[in-house]
Amino acid sequence: MEETYDVIVLGTGLKECILSGLMSVSGKKVLHMDRNKYYGGESTSVTPLEEVYKHFKVDKPVPPEYGRTRDWNVDLIPKFLMASGEFVRLLIHTGVTRYLDFKSVEGSYVYKAKTIHKVPANEKEALTSDLMGMMEKTRYRSFLQFVQEYNVQDSKTWDGFDANTATMKACFEKFGLDSETADFTGHALALYLNDDYLEKPALEAFLRIKLYSDSLARYGRSPYLYPLYGLGELPQGFARLSAVYGGIYMLDKPVDEIVMENGKVTGVRSGSEVARCSMVICDPNYAKERCKKVGQVVRAICILDHPIANTNEATSCQVIIPQKQVKRHSDIYVSCVSSTHNVTAKGFYLVLVATTVETSTPESELQPGLELLGAIKEKFIAVSDLYEPLDDGRSSQVFLSKSYDATSHFETTCDDVLDIFRRATGADFDFSKVRHVLEESD
Repeated sequence: MEETYDVIVLGTGLKECILSGLMSVSGKKVLHMDRNKYYGGESTSVTPLEEVYKHFKVDKPVPPEYGRTRDWNVDLIPKFLMASGEFVRLLIHTGVTRYLDFKSVEGSYVYKAKTIHKVPANEKEALTSDLMGMMEKTRYRSFLQFVQEYNVQDSKTWDGFDANTATMKACFEKFGLDSETADFTGHALALYLNDDYLEKPALEAFLRIKLYSDSLARYGRSPYLYPLYGLGELPQGFARLSAVYGGIYMLDKPVDEIVMENGKVTGVRSGSEVARCSMVICDPNYAKERCKKVGQVVRAICILDHPIANTNEATSCQVIIPQKQVKRHSDIYVSCVSSTHNVTAKGFYLVLVATTVETSTPESELQPGLELLGAIKEKFIAVSDLYEPLDDGRSSQVFLSKSYDATSHFETTCDDVLDIFRRATGADFDFSKVRHVLEESD
């Protein structure tokens, strides 16, 4: 261990493993350490089912009806991948897809007036959606067509609306869309966490809606993908990538101190050993003094023996409950997977219900989502603190990731990874360069 490295990465959460892989294929000498005996950190996948009970301190045996307990792979923070999103792009260009198999998620839904509805993502679906009346459908179809054809480089497509300066709220008003249509568009298509986007330039929302539509077009049933055997394979895929390019891994290794000199990191101490480096990347658990708590997330992992009602018997799906529908400030996210993704025994479903905590009774805040599930066989509740770094890390060269938010998709995770890479290296991640390096290695 007592060598000099370009980068030391602490923690094997997904973000840290991605960054370890990116740094390795970019020619950096990387040491990757974790206090735990397993990969994944907070975002690990737990198996067999007995270990899930132990993790949540449930003191009872696993019921025999759940079948072989090794057939269960329970993600503690399950999230879907957008089929045309940055994260899938990252997987493809780094070659990590060679280690993983994915399957599409069957449905994407939104909650309105205590009912689940399919999310319309193109003009054809807008006309058949039961979310809107006939006149609103026509207006919404025109809106979606406008967004799809909008080209920031070609003012002929703007129809007098400059998305670089005009707000998204103004765009909804331009097409005469009502507040509930704007609500599901902003939260179920553009996947915003709150309504702040309404007062910002519309271009980002346009790009998000296009991403949703493009992702849907890839597979037709929903815009989302999920790896077979759960997300635990993702950190290990990037760990293998890092190892191929010389990255060194140490699990079950104590991390006692991030060594600093004159305000800059110089190494990491484990017991009496010190590994030298010029940069550290880590999750908040390794440098709490460099973080601030910005909130909490409450998650319920539920075992069902039936699909979620009104989802066309989907064996996997996402349901988003926009904040206004349940008089909240934050959305509630519901995601469902099953044996079709090799994460449960046959006949069972794993459902996550998650949201940002707003009150002193977090579990009660999940109630609108839990009510959609019908009879619940087992429920595991966890409340996690949300941390963000105090600074951008440039002066100390200690770069911290953010805690995983309540969303049931990976877009915010990928944003954080690429932002850390940008701050750490001073340049945007060059997808084509990495693909070129991989082609040479093949």
